[in-house]
Amino acid sequence: MALVDEIRSACAFVAARARWVWIASDELIGGYAQTLRAPEAPFGPDPEIAVLEGPPEVRAAFALTLDAINFGSGYWPEIRRRPGRSGFTTMALGLRERFDAEGPWSAAQLEAIDSAAVGRALGQDPGHRLMELYAEALRDLGRRVAAEHGGRFAAVAQPADGSAVALLERLAGWACFADVSVYEGRAVPFYKRAQLACADLAHAGVVRFGDLARLTLFADNLIPHVLRVDGVLAYDERLLARIESGELLEHGSAEEVEIRACAVEAVERIARARPELSPHQLDHVLWNRGAEPAYKARPRHRARSTAY
Repeated sequence: MALVDEIRSACAFVAARARWVWIASDELIGGYAQTLRAPEAPFGPDPEIAVLEGPPEVRAAFALTLDAINFGSGYWPEIRRRPGRSGFTTMALGLRERFDAEGPWSAAQLEAIDSAAVGRALGQDPGHRLMELYAEALRDLGRRVAAEHGGRFAAVAQPADGSAVALLERLAGWACFADVSVYEGRAVPFYKRAQLACADLAHAGVVRFGDLARLTLFADNLIPHVLRVDGVLAYDERLLARIESGELLEHGSAEEVEIRACAVEAVERIARARPELSPHQLDHVLWNRGAEPAYKARPRHRARSTAY
């Protein structure tokens, strides 16, 4: 079974047994699906953040470096945010400015990077736990690129031979992209950031994939929130009260796994109702919807992990 199929199967398993989170009826989902509109601009990362021009090696380095550290939402209340910017955008813009000023870190530099260097680049306290986690992820990325791809970031996608699914299965073996939970004794893979890396490499023009539509939702904490506010997901009242009070959920807990897995399964059902939009395209639509005031005004769940 391909990893993307295992993600779908495991998330359907969780959704069928969930005790804290429920998915709306197919009738409601069908109506909701018709309200979603593809963006006028092409699918892909924000050009203010992503490196979409210049040598493929630099574009690949940015996509992989950013996605290796595209986590930390449970720490956002503690970090130094740029005025009017989210935690993710704060980190991403810091990395983009570092690339613009000095170019990418080489694989060898990443192998030796420490939290002080990461903190300086991102404008954060180098002693913060999140900077330590970022440095650990970047060191693993550097080791992998150096040992397996001759230090060339653009070469990472080459062995996949034009398949995002194949690249995902390679990246899933890297510690910097680890993202598997356990629910009722069953492994539940999500690989949010590894899947995002595949899409970002494609959107940056580094590689062309013929099977991006096989990717799943990139399960984080924003899209489940959007789906809950829109009535596609419903949470147990006790869970909702904990989230709205600002309580951190434990990563890997039943509640947190159900939130992510039910979001993946809900988007699969939405995609069946809107076959012209693949799950990874729906991810783009829903993630951008989450920036609207109606969604930002209400608390979403947070958990401290390296998954999202």
